Amino acid sequence: MRTEARFPGAGAGAGHYESFYIKATRPGGGRGFWIRHTVHKRPGEALAGSVWFTLFDAEAAGPRATKLTVTADRVSAPPGGYIEVDGARLEPGRARGELATQDMDVSWELEFESAAEAFHHLPYPFLYGAPLPRTKFLSPYPDARYSGAVTVDGKRIAVDAWPGMIGHNWGAEHAERWAWIQANEFRQGEGYFDAAVGRIKVGPMTTPWVGNGVLCLEGERHRLGGFDRIRSTRIEDEPTACEFTLTGKRVKLRGRVSSEPRNFVAWIYADPKGPEHNTLNCSIADLELVVERRGRPAARLECVGAAAYELGVRETDHGIPLQPYPDG
Repeated sequence: MRTEARFPGAGAGAGHYESFYIKATRPGGGRGFWIRHTVHKRPGEALAGSVWFTLFDAEAAGPRATKLTVTADRVSAPPGGYIEVDGARLEPGRARGELATQDMDVSWELEFESAAEAFHHLPYPFLYGAPLPRTKFLSPYPDARYSGAVTVDGKRIAVDAWPGMIGHNWGAEHAERWAWIQANEFRQGEGYFDAAVGRIKVGPMTTPWVGNGVLCLEGERHRLGGFDRIRSTRIEDEPTACEFTLTGKRVKLRGRVSSEPRNFVAWIYADPKGPEHNTLNCSIADLELVVERRGRPAARLECVGAAAYELGVRETDHGIPLQPYPDG
């Protein structure tokens, strides 16, 4: 078990949110899916669970998405598994589930494998039990391969060694603003990149961008960002693109992730105590990286139609149609 659900330990009076999510893209890019299993609990209230599904397809007019929310009696952390919401279950090596809503009928039966170690975005173990940051983030499977099938409205999509990942985050409050960027299919060969950056609200103040990420290149894993590298972290975000700089020990990374607006889906993410964010996601984005390592020539990496870009914002004028589902 590379991680475990935290919601069973949330106190009756506490607020809590939690998400286990699957991202996978077809080899070569252009099509992918994003599945989330989430828990949302307002202080003093019973929790609710949701299953979210998005199918991205660059040849379609836009993503197809749906969401189902259920009561606490249909949510569990099963023995030997991570989470189960209304029968949609995620466990080591396997994910299965189905959704039948007015928008679409979806089912998935997937197996996955990963040789990469889990990556803890927070650099010190004690931070996962500390009051701050209020969002805890880790990638139990930062570089996975999926096989099986996803069926959408009766059409079966075969999944054969699709690159992807599994992430897990939880806490009492989302970051004030955040971006998540991920890829594990580069034209230049094997490797993966997974970074979460955020601005955190502390009382009346909001911190500068704090980044935490990992780059695996040529078999070497580099930790990027951290509280001690705030001054070298650069983020210029837009609803459909982001330019960024992250540094680590003897390594500097510059990049750009982007896609057309029609390839994005927008959701409402609510804090347990309120208010809420608009969250924009594209799992078939393009990513370019330039990696500078001490004593080596610069390496250029390119991922086409298979990178993830998520942006969480307070504003609502981003231009991406919002899915008609509340959160919390």
